[in-house]
Amino acid sequence: MNTGPRRTEPSQLSIGVSFVGVLTHVSAATMSVSKLPRHPGLFATTRLRIFASEPLAAPLADWLLLISFGAIAAICSACLDLQIRRIPGHAILRVVFPIALGLALVPRRNAGTVMGGSALMTAMLLRISGIRSEGLGFGALTSLLATGPLLDRTLRRANGGWKQYAAFAIAGLSSNLLALLTRGTAKWVGFEAPGRRPIGEWLMQASVTYTLCGLAAGLISGIVFFYARRSADEPSPEQ
Repeated sequence: MNTGPRRTEPSQLSIGVSFVGVLTHVSAATMSVSKLPRHPGLFATTRLRIFASEPLAAPLADWLLLISFGAIAAICSACLDLQIRRIPGHAILRVVFPIALGLALVPRRNAGTVMGGSALMTAMLLRISGIRSEGLGFGALTSLLATGPLLDRTLRRANGGWKQYAAFAIAGLSSNLLALLTRGTAKWVGFEAPGRRPIGEWLMQASVTYTLCGLAAGLISGIVFFYARRSADEPSPEQ
């Protein structure tokens, strides 16, 4: 009778190692998001650097600011009337500027994702309560959810210059194209209220205005809240 220690099968060992590796990766990603590490490129180019916090990990005040600006973006989408209702896609103007301002005040990685989550939750609360929620259609909700994470993605290597401004413009464009797709699908399947413009007539104008509004909103917000060049005393960020 063999009383020696049992040997672990190679397949079981490899599965165990893979599982531990996945857990380690997920844990590291979660910690990175929860700490919101400072974004060196945005920190060096924000026009509001005097208000930006110095710690490498985000303090509670930064979290509260990001959640607040996400909520502000949702409230602006629901309540702010820009008197340009006949221009499809203009809702991005009420979204990207509060989120870009949040990034200028809290220049941290994944900050846009935090604001996007806050904006969506606030928008859903406004829709449930019925408080002036007519501005929160399918397209606006898509912009609220997508703009922040898209800015996080396009600005991940931001370091000033025209590429940083281009990253803002690309994020605005991408967000509005997603909103165009969402609202177009809603019109096509009949989810919109009766009396709205037919999808064919609407799409001819919307395909142009959504593109232009997305590009302009992203680019202008980047120019307003961030310098084109880094501060001379700030070291170059790691790529």
